[in-house]
Amino acid sequence: MNRVGFIATTLLVVLALMSSMLFVVDQRQFGVLYALGQIKEVITEPGLNFKLPPPFQNVSYIDKRLLTLDSSDTEPMLTAEKQRVVIDWYVRWRISEPTEYIRNVGLDESAGAMQLNRVVRNAFQEEINKRTVKELLSLKREALMADVKREVLETVRGAKPWGVDVVDVRITRVDYVEAITESVYRRMEAERKRVANELRSTGAAEGEKIRADADRQREVALANAYRDAQKIKGEGDAEASRIYA
Repeated sequence: MNRVGFIATTLLVVLALMSSMLFVVDQRQFGVLYALGQIKEVITEPGLNFKLPPPFQNVSYIDKRLLTLDSSDTEPMLTAEKQRVVIDWYVRWRISEPTEYIRNVGLDESAGAMQLNRVVRNAFQEEINKRTVKELLSLKREALMADVKREVLETVRGAKPWGVDVVDVRITRVDYVEAITESVYRRMEAERKRVANELRSTGAAEGEKIRADADRQREVALANAYRDAQKIKGEGDAEASRIYA
């Protein structure tokens, strides 16, 4: 290998090594530095950082922004009167302690979203069981959302903290299942009656048309028969006059 080739190869190796030792954390992320599979450091500030090349050290990233979790199903919940309601809700949350989050929840925000969805739904079910439909549709809904948030925070800050902060819990829609079902039934019943009336009206009109056609055909047949009878009678009278003349 000539001198130029050796220098070029050396530069490429150095550049590759340097690129594996430098990493950038932007303002939307936490940088989590691992050393031999263990968390060594969490970088919270944006900027250029240094690490040892793999496999000695590796880095992963976790979203630090405020995230939104929307309700994922429409399964009815029971109120205090055993009435079924369907609610839509959302939660605003963020990862606040990456080390706790990774150890107790998972490696990315989707792991937390799945577990948080289950906890929030269970909390809503428990609180809705205590309330009437009227309370869900009134200003008392604010108290419900506050109680759900409190229960969720108790869970995520429990014996094994999730390392997350729940900022807000909101209900966006409440549907009273029985009322909806009754409304749909009434619309279906009204539609059936409308169709039946149309069919009866159409049948009556068709029957009237058939009767009118029959009457018209009967009148035509009678007129034709009378005409033919008169013709035959006239021919008979003429023949009789000729014979007796």
